[in-house]
Amino acid sequence: MISPAKASFQRKLASQASPIPGAIPGPEPRRDAIWRDGFPDPAPARPMPESGPVASEYQQLLAALQLDMNRLRQIQSTERKIEAKRTMIGQYLPWVEGALAASPPAQDEIVGNMLIWALDIADWTLAFRLAAHVLGHGLALPERYRRTPATLIAEEVAEAGLAPRAANAPAPISREWLQRFAALVEGHDIFDQVRAKLAKAIGLALAAEAEAFDPAAPSALAGGRAALLAQARASFAQALALDRGAGVKKLIEAIDRELKKAPQPAPEPEP
Repeated sequence: MISPAKASFQRKLASQASPIPGAIPGPEPRRDAIWRDGFPDPAPARPMPESGPVASEYQQLLAALQLDMNRLRQIQSTERKIEAKRTMIGQYLPWVEGALAASPPAQDEIVGNMLIWALDIADWTLAFRLAAHVLGHGLALPERYRRTPATLIAEEVAEAGLAPRAANAPAPISREWLQRFAALVEGHDIFDQVRAKLAKAIGLALAAEAEAFDPAAPSALAGGRAALLAQARASFAQALALDRGAGVKKLIEAIDRELKKAPQPAPEPEP
């Protein structure tokens, strides 16, 4: 367990990661709706310093991370690996918090790995913050990942939304988080099949909301169950347009049957 003093020290160092004099700047940051919605304007990432206190602490954390990765390789159960990551991730969070505050940020292997871990352990709040940081600043993922950051984020989130709802499984990713991640990767170059998966996951979440719709609930959506079904159908239609093999045709047909049975709104009275 990392001490409060050590955590504060790591946050401070990570926030002070400065570009190497004369280094070539990274790619220009995206300035899209995500950054206008409560996030600070991003600056492009720079290489991590190779000497000094920041570099020394960074290398120590990388060594600790390598040991943890070796331990994870010895675990065969996916469920046990996820539980191990939930335990391990805490020692890297102070550094990550500092890295998120750095301006300009540095290209950071710890941040990239903790993004993957946050997705794996379904910590959607942390995953979203790291995803916005990585995409906004053009950070690269660790070399072992062949997918681009946007593709990996979209696919991992989509898979979480498409995972079977086992009785003893943690709560699935919410429709709101699915939509927030979809907005985050909007405009990035992603395989159509991956974007279709994400659209399908959003459609399934909307359809599940429609199934459980309670018109008396304080948060009941205007338009009721039919509105949720219509939104689900639109998401499934998007998935189908992106990938004819997305597996949504029967879902669209089922929604069309439901919408035909739904009561129609009364006509407006004539003046």
